[in-house]
Amino acid sequence: MPSIQDLILIIGGVLVAITVHECAHAWSAYKLGDPTAHELGRVTLNPLKHLDPMGTVMIVMSSISGFGIGWGKPTPVNPYRLKYGPLTGMALVSLAGPASNLLLALILMLPVRVGLDMPYTLKIVLATMAWVNVVLAVFNLIPLPPLDGFKVLVGLLGTIKSESMRAVNLVLAKIESMGFMLLFAILAIGWVTGFSILGLIMEQPINLLWKLVAGV
Repeated sequence: MPSIQDLILIIGGVLVAITVHECAHAWSAYKLGDPTAHELGRVTLNPLKHLDPMGTVMIVMSSISGFGIGWGKPTPVNPYRLKYGPLTGMALVSLAGPASNLLLALILMLPVRVGLDMPYTLKIVLATMAWVNVVLAVFNLIPLPPLDGFKVLVGLLGTIKSESMRAVNLVLAKIESMGFMLLFAILAIGWVTGFSILGLIMEQPINLLWKLVAGV
């Protein structure tokens, strides 16, 4: 279990990461032709506009374990108003969230990578927040509903026109209808057994991206 200081830092990092993540969804949807989120004031870095009750509880619970994941209030998007069609448009909007987290991680680590003279404590703060953004990006790219990776997958497969792909899309639609239940079931298995399926899936991508972000 992390110390109180580490816990506060992880929770703060996740809140910042989720705020940037959801703002990126709203901004990209607006730029692609759908003003829904923009009109609701979601193109903002005000975290209060993006917090989701269950997602916030998940932030606290997962941070206590030293991991730190969660989600924000879903960004409302009308896919039929997006450029490039509803499937490709939603894939791009979905991809904007994780991409923004990776960009933020790079920005946070830049002062450390260039060797800027700063207190060691500040380096720890920047590195922790960057790490949280990398973790959140990888977590959201997992192709499971309701995560962004699932919408990206659906968008990519939607560009393939064939009879067999129609059957695949029907299966994906059934999986999507399970939504949070499927994700919570996977998380619950990890909590009960101590064996994290998500941790196993995420470990290598996180390590690879961290090496790229941190330059180590």
